[in-house]
Amino acid sequence: MVDARDLKSLGAFKLCTSSSLVPGTKFSFHRGFTMLREWMILDSYMASDYKIFEIWIQKAVSPRTGKMSRFFTIHASPWVNVIPLTKDGQIVMIRQYRHGSNSFCLEIPGGLVDNETPEEAAKRELLEETGYSGDTIEFLGAVNPNPALFNNLCHTFLVRDVKKTKEINLDPQEDIEVVLVPINEVRELIKSGTINHALVVVAFFFYFLKYPHCA
Repeated sequence: MVDARDLKSLGAFKLCTSSSLVPGTKFSFHRGFTMLREWMILDSYMASDYKIFEIWIQKAVSPRTGKMSRFFTIHASPWVNVIPLTKDGQIVMIRQYRHGSNSFCLEIPGGLVDNETPEEAAKRELLEETGYSGDTIEFLGAVNPNPALFNNLCHTFLVRDVKKTKEINLDPQEDIEVVLVPINEVRELIKSGTINHALVVVAFFFYFLKYPHCA
């Protein structure tokens, strides 16, 4: 087994900047150890449909043991996250109750891609959840929320010079408070656990990776 700490010395690890994190891109480690073989998929079918996601069952054969196993996966539309930045250096964040954790969560605007491009979804979600909009939008990166379960990507966008242009337009199940947070306070909010949503933390990682001087 190769320890993750050995990857750098093996020359197998490459830091992926935001410009390389393009949807659909596949990365492979090919130096220092033998490549794993892909599992043989025997069957894959939907077990349950919950509108915003589907539960699928996949039967696959291990290339190591030759044995078949059954896996449960979650199929969902792509997601988007938006970092809305005002001219005076504040992030337009939202605070809402999350039923998974049964607690309030400080986040950035985001949601599902719904018969549109991720960029279009980002602009729509920003306007709907905060009433803010901006002229320029920039793709920062994309991640798989959890490859063990999910088949989708979460795309992060930066929208600069945002300003309030209309009233928020919430779905019936949404209850959102808009909060302006100075960008120079974000690191401390993450460090303290005030911002603890993994995908929000990743979004700010993309931002600070590309614009370290704004930290």
